[in-house]
Amino acid sequence: MSKVVCVTGGSGCIGSWLVSLLLGRDYTVHATVKDLKDENETKHLEALEGADTRLRLFQIDLLDLDSIVAAVNGCAGVFHLASPCIVDQVQDPQKELLDPAIKGTLNVLTAAKEAGVGRVVVTSSISAITPSPNWPADAVKGEDCWTDIEYCKQKGLWYPLSKTLAEKAAWEFSKEKGLDVVVVNPGTVMGPVISPRLNASMIMLVRILQGCTETYEDFFMGSVHFKDVALAHILVYENKAATGRHLCVEAISHYGDFVAKVAVLHPEYNVPRLPRDTQPGLLRAKDASKKLIDLGLQFIPMEQIIKEAVDSLKSKGFIS
Repeated sequence: MSKVVCVTGGSGCIGSWLVSLLLGRDYTVHATVKDLKDENETKHLEALEGADTRLRLFQIDLLDLDSIVAAVNGCAGVFHLASPCIVDQVQDPQKELLDPAIKGTLNVLTAAKEAGVGRVVVTSSISAITPSPNWPADAVKGEDCWTDIEYCKQKGLWYPLSKTLAEKAAWEFSKEKGLDVVVVNPGTVMGPVISPRLNASMIMLVRILQGCTETYEDFFMGSVHFKDVALAHILVYENKAATGRHLCVEAISHYGDFVAKVAVLHPEYNVPRLPRDTQPGLLRAKDASKKLIDLGLQFIPMEQIIKEAVDSLKSKGFIS
């Protein structure tokens, strides 16, 4: 039982990496997908080493508690990754982002509590830390910084709003119901993709390589490798001394820093020239993810993240 865990959103870019690393550590994994009949969600997971004997796939709807209960039953731990990530145009914010993020998180935590789960790792986001325009300009943004809810509502920043409200709901639930919850807040997650579909961060990289000049000033706060995010989840799950939020970026950097690095590493693409300071008031920092570094995580540097991500995009035919 102690080696049986559930991963919601197991078919996504981060989820696939987490399932792979858990199987590699002899865990039995209950991975959830939206549609068991969709091979884009299942085939790459079933091909992972150890999947034939220690992977079970479950179809869930985040708004249907019963479907989640079936996946969580018999598990000692839960990794809750499933949450829609749309940073472009959103037609119906409540239906597309807010309900699945907030109610979905509460449903997963309710199922975990009922099943007697020992620890739940909730995947939040850098988007629950920034945008935070009132944060002091001379202070590094970290785990004690929260996204400004009113600013998000005014600017129509529905994704940061959904992640912030979902994480706050998780902490409230944990306090009220006595459930052991720990949180990982990843930045812009990139690298080699296992899943056939790209996440928002990898789509952003494709756009950069195609010459897109958007600066994403309210979203970007630093890059991080898929593998490091997956490892961070396992570290905070296995280390019972780990508590609270865990910022997960290889460094706090501006979007302009990242784009400039892509341009240097890949001169063959039409990468735009952007101002260096794409996020006013954001202080650069190398060891901002100190909590995870202290747990033993050695972050893969930005150069390697970009190189492996671009190689992956090429090999999978997303860019020529």
